[in-house]
Amino acid sequence: MSAELPGTGAEENRPFDISGAVEVSKGSYRRLLGNSKFRRLWFAQFVSGVGDWLVIGFLMPLVTSLSGGSSFAVAGIMIAKIIPSLLFSSVIGALVDRFDRRRTMIACDVSRAILALGLLFTNSLWVIYFIVMSMEVASLFFGPAKNTLIPHLVEDKGDITAANGLSYTTQQGSMVIGLAASGGILAGFEFGVRSLLHSGLPLVDRLVGPFAPALLGPRAGVILDMLTFVVSAITITGIRVHAKAARSKAGLDLSLLGHDAIDSYRFLRSHRELRGFLVTIGFAILGGGTLIPVGLVHVQQNLIGGVPILERFEFLARLAAAPQTFILLFMAVGMMSGALLVPRLAGLMSLQLLFLGGVWGFGLAMFGFASVELYWVAGLFAAGAGFGIATVTVAGNSYVIHTVADEIRGRVFTALESVIRVSLLVSMIVMAPLGDLAAAAVRRLVEVRNIYPGNLLLTGSQITLQLASLLVMAAGVYALRTLSWRSNGRTVAEDE
Repeated sequence: MSAELPGTGAEENRPFDISGAVEVSKGSYRRLLGNSKFRRLWFAQFVSGVGDWLVIGFLMPLVTSLSGGSSFAVAGIMIAKIIPSLLFSSVIGALVDRFDRRRTMIACDVSRAILALGLLFTNSLWVIYFIVMSMEVASLFFGPAKNTLIPHLVEDKGDITAANGLSYTTQQGSMVIGLAASGGILAGFEFGVRSLLHSGLPLVDRLVGPFAPALLGPRAGVILDMLTFVVSAITITGIRVHAKAARSKAGLDLSLLGHDAIDSYRFLRSHRELRGFLVTIGFAILGGGTLIPVGLVHVQQNLIGGVPILERFEFLARLAAAPQTFILLFMAVGMMSGALLVPRLAGLMSLQLLFLGGVWGFGLAMFGFASVELYWVAGLFAAGAGFGIATVTVAGNSYVIHTVADEIRGRVFTALESVIRVSLLVSMIVMAPLGDLAAAAVRRLVEVRNIYPGNLLLTGSQITLQLASLLVMAAGVYALRTLSWRSNGRTVAEDE
């Protein structure tokens, strides 16, 4: 199960088979990183991937402020990022084959850098959403262009499996870093700029001084995000290779719009054993997706205090200065811990039981996160939620690999990606407005009953998050009733 939201079709969305990486010789990665062309591509992918998600992490607190704490306004960012992948992934895959892949990637980076700059000059939520959607369309071109460029750069064709594995891992890592550590990255950037300005060097005063307001202001993240795409474009420019496919005589088939999602759900209807697994994931994400828009409002409005250990160190305190995005760092730590520990647990219990435990753990951690007021305690629950997400991801992917016949595995992973995207989209459209409605209902109660807000046991965002966590746990109950959790199950054949 990929954590990646942008999709590029069945082939690009298919998670990398970890078992294949184990079989690759240890020398493959040394040869790949010793290859200057591949190394440039790998670095460019990482930097632009961080930028692709850094802008989302930066915009979340900004949109929260501009909208007056609206959960649905925050959800609009993710909606704008999800819709292009649902509609255009198949068509974009065909378009990429019509152009030089290297030049396509450079054009995507330049486009995203220019679009990111537009965020400096607007306070309109609709303009922000349009920019995010446009940047995502460019990202959808970048992904398949990068994937199809890899075979042109790898000298030893036996290393292509390792190259794809390294590319996939980098893709996921850059997403986690860009989204979860955006507040920390921005604080580190500002710390570096302030250190330069305090150095007293005349050259620094002349070159950096005039831009200090933008580099240190509330939208400094825009400049940093633009720089990631500029660095990526310059890096790719240094790759000397011709990678343009032969022009196809076939025209562009617009009927492919949304084809991946439609085909996936047709497949889902015809395989009963997988239905329970995919439905569980769908409802878990439907509830869990609430953590993004409503959870960040909860952090802003309800949590008090900080992280005691971090407050002892000035630089670390700067990293925690953006509490909304920093709470995502707790989730990232939980996800990384889960990714390391869960494979060991898989040898001790069935994958279905591990998957079931991950869903329940995620739901319980969400409920705890919604029910506390101390920031550092909420951070611990956020880390627990991240661990639950990692457990569901690793156990879910392994379940598909071990129980689904090879000839239909690609379709299962495509269906899985479609379930993830559509459920997350529905969560943003349905659950986030519920948070706003609950907040409005609580405000009316305070006004009518003349209640002091500090005496409220629960706020609107807390109520919404708790209801969403119950939905996640209900998905766990459904999994308990439908999955054969006492064993690793049988192989699903194509003719089921």
